[in-house]
Amino acid sequence: MPIVKPISDLRNHADQISKICHERAQPVLITKNGKGDMIVMSVALFRRQEAQMRLYQKLTEAEEEAERHPAALDHKEMMQRLRKRLA
Repeated sequence: MPIVKPISDLRNHADQISKICHERAQPVLITKNGKGDMIVMSVALFRRQEAQMRLYQKLTEAEEEAERHPAALDHKEMMQRLRKRLA
């Protein structure tokens, strides 16, 4: 369940929102006039999410590359060939 706080809390209780972000390692949804306006999160959480996005992007690129080259060897075949070379 997302943590939701009004924008006035950001102004009046920024230290409490910071504490929530760090202790719970979750973003806080800030509302303005009853509607979602922005997300506040710790730098650590932001960096983790950035790393995840980069990983997902690399996985997507790898999947696209595999689709473009369907004749590529799968893991099992590659390992068999490598073992044969080493023997």
